[in-house]
Amino acid sequence: MAQLPLPQLDHWYSDHGTTTANEEPLADERNQDVMAVDELDTRILRLLLEQPRTSVREYARLLGVARGTLQARLDRLERDGVITGTAPSLSPAALGHPVLAFVHIEVTQGHLDDVGEALAAVPEIVEAFSITGGGDLLTRVVARDNAHLEDVVQKLISLPGVVRTRSEVALRERVPHRLLPLVESIGRTARK
Repeated sequence: MAQLPLPQLDHWYSDHGTTTANEEPLADERNQDVMAVDELDTRILRLLLEQPRTSVREYARLLGVARGTLQARLDRLERDGVITGTAPSLSPAALGHPVLAFVHIEVTQGHLDDVGEALAAVPEIVEAFSITGGGDLLTRVVARDNAHLEDVVQKLISLPGVVRTRSEVALRERVPHRLLPLVESIGRTARK
């Protein structure tokens, strides 16, 4: 079956842990109310997660709804921030960076924004978050090997405003990034 381009969504692919050039604010930073998601929305989201490269026409056929209805729902889900991914899922390991570490960074008071901006210039940092608890920032770092990871950590330690770091190397992924169980749970709640 020929794949049709996704009208107004031809850029959308499932985002499973990849980062994009745009920084994604956490839900509470968006300062919005939680969007009401109904059963049709959850069916749409399930299809997007399970079959990310299918056309809007095919999604509409599978869901048994008009293409215009589906497109309006997709537009609303994008506008409301439910659909945020715009890039294919990439594997750092397949790109030659199989080592994954979580690096906690403690920052000198008043330098959080400066350090956060400096982290964006380190290509091996694929995510960074402000956190509570031990440390001020939590980063997800990928590396070619342990020596490369050490080089990246040394680069982080040398950043102005960084007091200390603490690294934890991931041994094995036990639960891959997933949203389908959450979507299904929301769908069950919407049906009640």
